[in-house]
Amino acid sequence: MAKTRALVQRRKAIQNIRKITRTMELIATARFKKALDRAVEAEAYTRKIAELARDLSGSATNITHPLLVNREEVKNTLLLVLTSNRGLCGGYNSSILREANNRVKQIKSSGTGLHLELSGKRAIAFFRFQKVMAEQSYTHFEDKPSFDGVEVLANRYLAEYIAGRLDRVDVCYMKFLNVARQVPVVETLLPLSAVAPEVRQRGNQPAAPPKPVEYEFYPSAKDILEEILPVSFKVRLFKCFLDSAVSEQIARRVAMKAATESAGDMIKSLSRQYNRARQAQITKEIAEIVGGAEALK
Repeated sequence: MAKTRALVQRRKAIQNIRKITRTMELIATARFKKALDRAVEAEAYTRKIAELARDLSGSATNITHPLLVNREEVKNTLLLVLTSNRGLCGGYNSSILREANNRVKQIKSSGTGLHLELSGKRAIAFFRFQKVMAEQSYTHFEDKPSFDGVEVLANRYLAEYIAGRLDRVDVCYMKFLNVARQVPVVETLLPLSAVAPEVRQRGNQPAAPPKPVEYEFYPSAKDILEEILPVSFKVRLFKCFLDSAVSEQIARRVAMKAATESAGDMIKSLSRQYNRARQAQITKEIAEIVGGAEALK
């Protein structure tokens, strides 16, 4: 009797857990759809403004801009790590933190000064455990990062880079490629000349390189580049936050779906064990009754 009661209690507990994981899966699905719409809308704009900045800087060969200059000696590198504030999203955070930790080791081994900034409670807790001090920590970037909030960071990075206090700006985050594939990457956003153009493919054939465009500058190439290059950096940084948001919701939805399915399998297994235990108990009681009746004869 004690065994069947324990099985019933355990089955009820798992049923309650399944309700929670199923609810979290539905919430993650709804948030994923909203985050995906924002990421898709920003992707075309980000790609086009990056192409425009690259073409303009290539056409204006007699113009130099601080954001385009590759510095021969990199003395100070800023690494921004983007993770989530909450868990229950599978290997999302661990993949990003693994890449970030490798990058931190590379920077330290090269003798370059490290300026570490962290977004998300998971990254803050991880590097605190690793005893790596972060200069800035942020927890207000949730699944709906705002451009105004990201612009504050971007303006500070631009000012420090132009002033020479930073020689390189890297961002470690989960890059969104499609619904089925997201990869942890460390991308260099400054200098802008280090940003490789995205090559789009058609089937198995790589796309042909774009034809060079001749531009007529008015009022001047310098004025146009001074306006468009900072905007290009801000948009690319904002796109990193959007990719992180949609990738987090995808990982949480997949993790909660797997947990719900596992809970369902456990409930079926416990139900079979309960039925067998109950059947054995009933058989034993019948045997005792028959034995008692035979003893009375």
